[in-house]
Amino acid sequence: MIQMIVGTATCGVSAGADKILLRLKELEHDPALGLKVGETGCIGACYREPLVELRRDDGSWLLGDMTPALAEEVARGKDPRTLDGHVVREGRGADADGYLANQVRIVLERCGVIDPTSIDDYEATEGYKALRKALSMSPDQVISQLKASGLRGRGGGGFPTGTKWEFTRKATGSPKYLICNADEGDPGAFMDRSVLEGDPHGVLEGMIIAAWAIGASEAYVYCRAEYPKALVMLRKAIAAAKERGYLGKNILGSGLDFTIKIKEGAGAFVCGEETALIASIEGKRGMPRFRPPFPANSGLFGKPTNINNVETYANVGWILRHGPEAYAAMGTATSKGSKVFALAGKVKRGGLVEVPMGMTIDELVMQVGGGVGEGRTFKAVQMGGPSGGCIPASMSDTPIDYERVTATGAIMGSGGMVVMDNTTCMVEVARYFLSFTQQESCGKCTFCRVGTKRMLENLERIVAGKGEEADLTRLETLGQQIKEATLCGLGQTAPNPVLTTMKYFRHEYEAHIRDKKCPALSCNMLITFEVDPATCTGCTLCAKNCPTKAISGERKEVHVVDQAACIRCGKCFTVCTFAAIRRS
Repeated sequence: MIQMIVGTATCGVSAGADKILLRLKELEHDPALGLKVGETGCIGACYREPLVELRRDDGSWLLGDMTPALAEEVARGKDPRTLDGHVVREGRGADADGYLANQVRIVLERCGVIDPTSIDDYEATEGYKALRKALSMSPDQVISQLKASGLRGRGGGGFPTGTKWEFTRKATGSPKYLICNADEGDPGAFMDRSVLEGDPHGVLEGMIIAAWAIGASEAYVYCRAEYPKALVMLRKAIAAAKERGYLGKNILGSGLDFTIKIKEGAGAFVCGEETALIASIEGKRGMPRFRPPFPANSGLFGKPTNINNVETYANVGWILRHGPEAYAAMGTATSKGSKVFALAGKVKRGGLVEVPMGMTIDELVMQVGGGVGEGRTFKAVQMGGPSGGCIPASMSDTPIDYERVTATGAIMGSGGMVVMDNTTCMVEVARYFLSFTQQESCGKCTFCRVGTKRMLENLERIVAGKGEEADLTRLETLGQQIKEATLCGLGQTAPNPVLTTMKYFRHEYEAHIRDKKCPALSCNMLITFEVDPATCTGCTLCAKNCPTKAISGERKEVHVVDQAACIRCGKCFTVCTFAAIRRS
């Protein structure tokens, strides 16, 4: 029997995994092949998608950059060891790139390993074992285990999880509610989506244990509608858990009655903030409210409510199975365990990674991510999403934990990490992220609604070459006022990309304003395009594609750019096949 398991998470499907699965399903009907085809979630190596795992009696191979034709050859008996460049990993050892070898697998222990639609697969990998253990303990004992582990909320705030559960347990009022925040809206972030697609039962098990610990009877998973695959997996997992007795009345004879519902979000970034999320579930406009009272005392429908994100709940089962000491042994003094990151941007090996807390930024980017492209230099990382901050390469020895990342001016956030190289303009980065948070502002706070708009106008002038010295003072003043005067976390952190880039890359702002130049050669309005007479062949391609006819010259003769007519669109630079267009 030959098994071929196709990675059909969103990243795999976007790379063509659905076509591979379709072809293998057709071949499955051929009895001569003895082929069994399955599906799995994201193993994390998104940069090698589509991925197919081959399992045979003589071993297993994870194969990357696959095609339907290549998958068929393997199904028909082609030796995977002859597939130069396609073997990502043989057996369960280290992978060829070192991408997986430098990671730990706690939250992602089953992602890319099991069929996420199969509760049998989940149970075969110690699934729901932690729930059975929790139900044999008192709620207070479960909370003590979580407190001893040092697990902190992975949604960005980093509040101790066990303490948060304890607050809700001790709060007066009933019923008590549980919420899983899966409203992942950061550009470049896909941690929660991948976990829900690859191991939905792991999240459900953590939620059921939390329900036992705090005395909750009903829960909501708040997941954005833009995650259709994750929603499908969630619905299947909830139905299967009900059928096996893990959800519903008197769960496993414990006396716990607990149900989970799904609430689809409409894509408002502000609904990632817990009080706005609660308002959305209640059918109101998603807008934050003042705290206190905190949700633990007065949350959903005015009742005690515990809110954690996907990754936080996904840690719980591992902690109870292996013991809090094993979890606390990883990480730093104040930040225990592991952290999942979505590694994106100008990095060779982009994907989903899980590393021990305390690993440095440099180790994560260079060892796990493989660094930046050839001929380029690592410049900075954006951490914490659009309201996070940029940490320069000069500080890449910073260990990844809550306190030390916050000390840089950035935030840990939920786990988005965007890598930037020397071709990235930090002023444009600040403008891009601020435009996102400005659009996503709910409008309740004047400083967030109007202040971010004024900051954005300043940045747009600067990248267009119309900035002035006073803009720098305005940005700093507005940034501090917005941080101090807004109500929720979105507004309080929205200026971070601007303030951190001004702190670490102020020279780039000054070059844009004083010299009317973009050092990264990224902002087209600040770039001069010229023809290099030494390399121009007179092919006329640039002239034909110039929208304003600013380039002239006869065929096989050196062309010239009329700077007065040039609108700096960069089309000439893009189409030239002889590298004859110079930018300065």
